[in-house]
Amino acid sequence: MKKLKYILFSCLAVALMFYSSCKKAFLDEKPYSSYTPITLNDSLGFEASLIGLYNHVSTIYSYSDQQGWPSVWQVGTDVANATTNQQGVEVPYYDYTQLTPTDGAAAYMWNRNYILINLSNVIIDGIENPSVSAISAKGKAAINAEAKFFRAYAYNTLATLYGRVPLIKNALTAPKTDFVRAPLNEVNDFIINDLQFAVANLPDIEAVKSNTKGKMYGRANKFMAMQLLAEVYLRTGKNDLAEQQALGIINSGKFSLNKARFGVKASLPGDYYSDLFVYGNQRRSQNNREVIWTLEQENPSSVVGGITNSPQQRRVWGTGYYAIQGMILADSLGGRGLSRLRLSNWFLYSLYKPGDIRNSQYNVKRRFYYNDPANAKFGQIIPYTGPDTLFKINPSITKWNQFDPNDTFGFAMIKDFILMRLGETYLLLAEAQFKQGKLSDAAASINELRKRAFADYPTRGQVQSSDINLNFILDERARELIGEENRRMTLMRTGTLVDRAITLNSNDAAKPLKGLTAKNLLLPIPLTEIQLNKDALLEQNPGY
Repeated sequence: MKKLKYILFSCLAVALMFYSSCKKAFLDEKPYSSYTPITLNDSLGFEASLIGLYNHVSTIYSYSDQQGWPSVWQVGTDVANATTNQQGVEVPYYDYTQLTPTDGAAAYMWNRNYILINLSNVIIDGIENPSVSAISAKGKAAINAEAKFFRAYAYNTLATLYGRVPLIKNALTAPKTDFVRAPLNEVNDFIINDLQFAVANLPDIEAVKSNTKGKMYGRANKFMAMQLLAEVYLRTGKNDLAEQQALGIINSGKFSLNKARFGVKASLPGDYYSDLFVYGNQRRSQNNREVIWTLEQENPSSVVGGITNSPQQRRVWGTGYYAIQGMILADSLGGRGLSRLRLSNWFLYSLYKPGDIRNSQYNVKRRFYYNDPANAKFGQIIPYTGPDTLFKINPSITKWNQFDPNDTFGFAMIKDFILMRLGETYLLLAEAQFKQGKLSDAAASINELRKRAFADYPTRGQVQSSDINLNFILDERARELIGEENRRMTLMRTGTLVDRAITLNSNDAAKPLKGLTAKNLLLPIPLTEIQLNKDALLEQNPGY
């Protein structure tokens, strides 16, 4: 009887499905989502959307589906090589013969930035809609400025990496398959206009919106826009205007180069330069007066959704010392790294002069000692022999060191991302001054960093106007910003990637540089974008 009941139920269900399918209404679509963005009309909606921009930017830096993602922007340049412990995504960025329009890294960066542009456009279109009347004119300008900063940030990345790109000025409300690449000067003008508006309407860093916990310094301030605008002006040859922006930041009195121990590890071995990058010291609210923009993250073990994906910076930059018998994981050694990249011989053995604090044992780890008390060699130095020197105890920077006792395996990293700080401002200023022929001024700008870097300055460390050229400035950027700047973007922006990589980093025996040519001053336009763009020609970059 029970079996018969199930058969009858099944037959009834089939009959109902057949009956419904014969009715015209059954074919009517019932969309549960819409391509058209929701209408923003109040401050809460705009605020939530703005917070979403920071969340999205974080996905650019926290990507872990391809764990070698941070390596893409360093290996095959002048400062780093891949190791035998590579993950895969970085291969075309030292073996350039494999860099093709199907490259996953180029496609991911394109995707992330165009999504950021559309998210920003939703906010901009909404706040510029005359029907929005519940927000004051000043409030509207501040919202607009924050969104325009991020739109400019995305377009600057795209223009640097790909050159001419489609220019999308409003939010997409329907599928679009006829994109064309805009002239580069039009894209640059669009970026500059957005940033000029942002500079004029974003708050001072001391007036950034607060919450119940105090100042939210991670939110956009006008100095972030000024720093980005200086970089854009340099890329577009407006060197006098770049100088003005950099000087405006330096002379604001809001920032200072750190020259004294501070923060959570001030009583432990270290120095005042390494203190800048200690977990717990990276924010302005943590007394780091050098940072202009820190993309703040939270430990996901205590704050659900505190960080997007699982950032790989520590594992990429840190050594795999734990794999050597007689070594155990330690906070003092930065936690668990994998050495997916190795600093170049030029960086390790030729770049720094004696006495430079940026090359101290607390900033570039060069010696390792057996640290397992149960091992007979406890306390002895580990010799540099064999393949271990390539990824287990290779010299490495400490900026991404961090040990989370809740995650001793160390898959994800929980540190903040310092995206802009005053040290770089001086370097942008020096570049702008050099390009105007102001060699003495450029030397003076770099000497501000040298005064901080050399304890016995000017006996050691001082540079003269005769020392200044673009290569020297790029050398100084490597000394100051290794592990922070996107080195590939810097060298692409300045047109020096090919010459510097081949001259300074073409002799690595493990993963040698291959096939680097002038075409690689731009990345390929992703093939999928070209193929989907069926109603117009989306041109590929030359050579790809």
